[in-house]
Amino acid sequence: MNLFGVMEASGEAMQAERMRAEVVAVNMANAETTRTASGGPYHRQNVVFAADRPAGGFLSQMAQASGLPVSSLAADALPTLPIPGSTQLSSGVHIAQVIQDSSPPLKRYDPGHPDADSDGYVSYPDINPLTEMVDLMGATRAYGLNSSAVQAEKGMIVSALDIAKS
Repeated sequence: MNLFGVMEASGEAMQAERMRAEVVAVNMANAETTRTASGGPYHRQNVVFAADRPAGGFLSQMAQASGLPVSSLAADALPTLPIPGSTQLSSGVHIAQVIQDSSPPLKRYDPGHPDADSDGYVSYPDINPLTEMVDLMGATRAYGLNSSAVQAEKGMIVSALDIAKS
């Protein structure tokens, strides 16, 4: 992994965490939404992250060097790892999908509500504000840590340039 690969991986992680924070904000904003365009209560959304796999990691390099097919090297048993000092791009993270929570809505007795059913119960989204705040804190913390990694890398680049000048 080269020095700029770290910045790329941190940038991808920052984008993913920003999206995670936005999804949490949408969940919090719709915590009391009893009617959506589809007719039912709002359903909580979750972000699913996935790792980017670099092309040509350790396993493919080993297969190329040995002349064996990749399948003969137990591809399931070995992770894809970058070769130190190689010119390939580093792996990062991306958002694989945003999924809806399948938990049933919460029923509250409120016969005067316009969305109440025949028994007087209203279906509310199953959104716990504490869970959402913990998710938001995690996204904020991860974003900040990746920002610190980018700042540290920028400092290393400046130091390397200063050494090259002298």
